Amino acid sequence: MFTRFFFDLRKAGVPVSLTEYLTLMEAMTRGVANFRVEEFYYLSRACLVKDERNLDRFDRVFGATFKGIGDATADGTDEIPVTDLPDEWLRKLAERFLTEEEKARIQALGGWDKLMETLAQRLAEQKGRHQGGSKWIGTAGTSPFGAYGYNPEGVRIGQRESRHRRAVKVWDKREFKNLDDGVEIGTRNIKVALRRLRKFARSGAASELDLPGTIRATAANAGWLDLKMVPERHNSVKVLLFLDIGGSMDDHIRLIEELFSAARSEFKHLEHFYFHNCVYEGVWRDNARRHVERTPTLEVINTYPADYKLVFVGDAAMSPYEITYPGGSVEHWNEEAGQVWMQRLLSVYSRAVWLNPTPRPYWDYSESTRLLTKLMDGRMFPLTLEGLDAAMRELVR
Repeated sequence: MFTRFFFDLRKAGVPVSLTEYLTLMEAMTRGVANFRVEEFYYLSRACLVKDERNLDRFDRVFGATFKGIGDATADGTDEIPVTDLPDEWLRKLAERFLTEEEKARIQALGGWDKLMETLAQRLAEQKGRHQGGSKWIGTAGTSPFGAYGYNPEGVRIGQRESRHRRAVKVWDKREFKNLDDGVEIGTRNIKVALRRLRKFARSGAASELDLPGTIRATAANAGWLDLKMVPERHNSVKVLLFLDIGGSMDDHIRLIEELFSAARSEFKHLEHFYFHNCVYEGVWRDNARRHVERTPTLEVINTYPADYKLVFVGDAAMSPYEITYPGGSVEHWNEEAGQVWMQRLLSVYSRAVWLNPTPRPYWDYSESTRLLTKLMDGRMFPLTLEGLDAAMRELVR
């Protein structure tokens, strides 16, 4: 099994060496992992992963290889839980699965201000845990506040991931993963479409043979070889890439990784930042450290000049409050509305487009998509080959 794990990692593109594998085996022989799957996971990750960009691929291979294997005690017997059923399992049993007719009968509270005012009242009044109700902060009900229930517009509290994608704010800290810029391109047509955004120039050290210049110089030198060198030609176009990450964008990770990987190979001057749903006062480069290492959006504007091309990538699917209201961000309290930050960026970077992985026919069903399309002056394009081609034409127009 360990040998299979080694070869599966290499097959997935994680550059694992035989020396690193033998180091892992020696650590196992000395009992470092202590017969627990979690300890073996961290030990093998420390021994085999040298670059954090490979962590996601390592996790996928580890899960596929060791799926279903539980922890064992030092004497080789499986650990038997002696406690009651976990509380999380009991909560899952209580989840309600409503029909479309039942969902249609559940009314929203009626707007952002009413939702926030009611939440403050519930927090002040509620004294205990609730389940299955329609008023209090709880689980498995139709209340606007809580987890594992349903409401057309609410605040998600105590739930790990989205289910109905109706939350206008999330009270829990969420973890996102960086996109993999080394993913194999499923089709080279993405790269071909991006090549419309090209403007070649020679810059840097003279490292490339100038054959016509060498011939002319040699002929002028009475046949004595006179080598001439020129700087290498590079695509001089500069791109600022803003990538929406997490939430509903999880449905599009593979396509966005292909786009990201193609962009990294096509543009020498590429700077990328992540955001969630809408751009606010801060963006980040590393999703694992997004809560502690953010880059102020104003710093981005002041660092990268106006000749950069600005490309947003996101499905534009969110609560409209996230765009129009201060405090509307699903994850934190933003002092200024998202549309204010969008307008600041667009006032500096006049060449800007938005690439949307959601098919165009669905855009009209989303109020947030219509709002962002208006902010972009119609420069929102579907993330298809045709849409990419049109977006690149817009940027070079």
